Amino acid sequence: MDQQTTQLRKKALKIEGMHCASCVSAVEKSLRNKKGVEEASVNLATESASVAYDEQQVTEEELVEAVEAAGYTIANEQVQSRTLKIEGMHCASCVNSVRKMLEKLDGVREASVNLAAETATVRYSGDLSLDDFGEAVEQAGYSLLREESESGQSQGEARQQREQEKMSKARSNMWWSWALTIPIMLWMIPEMIWDYAFLGEVGFEVGLIALSAAVIFVPGWETVLSAWKSAKNRTPNMDVLIAMGGLAALSTGIVALLHQFGVAPPFHSFAGIAGMIMAFHLTGRYIETKAKGRASDAIRKLLTLEAKEATIERDGEEIKIPVRELRAGDLMVVRPGEKIPTDGEVTDGRSSVDESIATGESMPVEKEPGDEVIGATLNKNGMLKVRATRVGEDTFLSQVIRMVEEAQGSKVPIQEFADRITAVFVPVVLGVAVATLGLWTLFPGFFGGIAVWASGFLPWINPGMGNVALAFYAAIAVLVIACPCALGLATPTALMVGSGMGAENGVLIRNGEAIQIMKDVDTIVLDKTGTITEGKPGVTDVIGLNGTSEEEMVRLAASAESGSEHPLGQAIVSYAGDRNIPLDTLKNFEAVTGKGIEAVIEAAGAEVKSVLVGTRDLLRESDVVLDSETEEQLNRLEKQAKTAVLVAVDGKTAGIIAVADPVKEDSRKAISLLREFGLTPVMMTGDNERTARAVAAEVGIDEVIAGVLPDQKSGEIERLQQRGKIVAMVGDGINDAPALTRAHVGIAIGTGTDVAIESGDIVLVKGDLSAVVKSVKLSRATFTKIKQNLFWAFFYNVVMIPLAIFGMLHPLLAEAAMAFSSVNVIANSRRLNRKNIQL
Repeated sequence: MDQQTTQLRKKALKIEGMHCASCVSAVEKSLRNKKGVEEASVNLATESASVAYDEQQVTEEELVEAVEAAGYTIANEQVQSRTLKIEGMHCASCVNSVRKMLEKLDGVREASVNLAAETATVRYSGDLSLDDFGEAVEQAGYSLLREESESGQSQGEARQQREQEKMSKARSNMWWSWALTIPIMLWMIPEMIWDYAFLGEVGFEVGLIALSAAVIFVPGWETVLSAWKSAKNRTPNMDVLIAMGGLAALSTGIVALLHQFGVAPPFHSFAGIAGMIMAFHLTGRYIETKAKGRASDAIRKLLTLEAKEATIERDGEEIKIPVRELRAGDLMVVRPGEKIPTDGEVTDGRSSVDESIATGESMPVEKEPGDEVIGATLNKNGMLKVRATRVGEDTFLSQVIRMVEEAQGSKVPIQEFADRITAVFVPVVLGVAVATLGLWTLFPGFFGGIAVWASGFLPWINPGMGNVALAFYAAIAVLVIACPCALGLATPTALMVGSGMGAENGVLIRNGEAIQIMKDVDTIVLDKTGTITEGKPGVTDVIGLNGTSEEEMVRLAASAESGSEHPLGQAIVSYAGDRNIPLDTLKNFEAVTGKGIEAVIEAAGAEVKSVLVGTRDLLRESDVVLDSETEEQLNRLEKQAKTAVLVAVDGKTAGIIAVADPVKEDSRKAISLLREFGLTPVMMTGDNERTARAVAAEVGIDEVIAGVLPDQKSGEIERLQQRGKIVAMVGDGINDAPALTRAHVGIAIGTGTDVAIESGDIVLVKGDLSAVVKSVKLSRATFTKIKQNLFWAFFYNVVMIPLAIFGMLHPLLAEAAMAFSSVNVIANSRRLNRKNIQL
């Protein structure tokens, strides 16, 4: 069949089971081998294949067979996403355990677990229920938190109550552990300084064992239980290291006690240290819980922003109801100083509204009938009546919270390396502890010599306790110094703070991966209409001619255009309204297709005037003469890519009004800042080259892609990528969605369509380009924190574990250092809040 006359059909296939570039190659090869397939392109990131084929030679069933022959399957079921709240996780090994158990469930495609937020985001298909997820989480040794709250509680209040209960429990465990540990320390001091054992050697050992055991098995019981469950599931976590370290130290006291009765060899007792290890651990856990709570301040603020009550009109009366009982269509009455209960449209009244919670901008926004308002924003100085349009989970605030939680549940590629290490971290540390014990036993001279040397400047090392005791001393230190917790918190805490900070400033990060890619972006493509410009025509120039004042000319033109529905005419009427220019009475109106309008108006004093508003041809056909000054002004405006509208009154030229899609106020400054960040701005538009170049010159852009049809935008992005560019795309229209998806990072203007928003990796609540600069600054700052956190987490373990192996760390110092490493990572992430992302 002649290829020129063959009509190819295109088909998108969703494919399951691909993991790498080899998978992509295998699927593409299998599809291309089918007779009739002209083109097959497979995308690993979206798990899809785009196939162009001749349906007379190959069927869809054969395409499916080709995919299956390559070893993969076609996804038919709808993939759902669910965020689960999990209690009991403490370290990266806990995260790994939960993830593995969730991914074992039939239908689960992917599970991403966030230690800092204590959540798991699960992508799955089929009929999996909350009970199914709960069972998997419990099998891993943790518990799933059901989201039902007390009657009358908002989601924010319920979450705040849970966090307070968790904080209170961690604080209680800490104080009880020290209430038992301080007597241990007081009991040990006389023995250490004066060699005096209170109650004798036997009583001394019994007392230390009893108090330490109380610390381990009462306030520390959850740690021991968690260790047992994770060990039983063969996914040991950090609690295993703490429990083993504490129990090993406690067991030395038991051996020493048995020696007093002649049934065991002499042995140095570390029983007192056992309780101290757990006390330090629980102190670190409390500080970590408190720090994690502060790291999530932004999301908690969002949850508590919602109004509690709404005043609505029903049957002519005002009644108060809880916000959760609002329904779309309810008419709300919002007085000055009150929060707007939910998203809606103003039906009556005028006021300024503080929208800073949504946009990060402090200046109030004026609202009048027909304007949209956002729930939880603050009405400042006038009464408004608002028709509820979105309630419950559909509101702007709920969408923001959902986006932030999705971002916190997503993975940053740099974390994958840390994940591979943490997956084997605890087993390796257990092996290192055993090896430490063996090496000290096998080579006592070498390690003992190090102990003697170190005792000269480290007062806690006592070579006199014997080689076996020193071996246990080092092994216990190895167990409690190792910290997978810091590795697990490095990325999610920074992502949590960054995404929350973004939400407070109108920058919603939907995908954590975008943060890492953003640092490498060198080209930023900006859609012109609605991104660089306002997206609607507006008056840019007003020129009065032949003695007519600008105000009079605008009054006459706007009065004539008040009967027009044309966008240019509406722009002129709007311009007059913004400047409080009163309009005359329109007596007669006629539209002249493609040329303008003819109108008769009654001015002040019953004076009747004939007005023409339109093109040169309209005026010439009405025998209106255009002088050289008028022609000169017209040519100047047209070279600036503006639409020049002529105004004639009673057969005489009265002036010119230029209309164009005006550039947003901050576009030039924002583009200049993007250049300073090393980004090359490129403007993409469907406008002609002349118009595009004029706008680009006005805002300082050199590279322009003009005359691009909606379905060609994605191809233009791909061509830039083929030139080796790392591309971010900024757009707001429905026709930008494919380009946003194709770009390495898609930045959607939130004032645009829902499709564009769903296609964006980053969503900007406010449509100004300054928000793009904010997103760049925030992404780079967040990724810098992630790198710093991972460096310190790795550095800590790389340095501290060898010191512990050589017996140079006291187990108590080791445990304190371990707790500090986790808190340091969280504190470093919180310092991101100090970063100024404003222009």
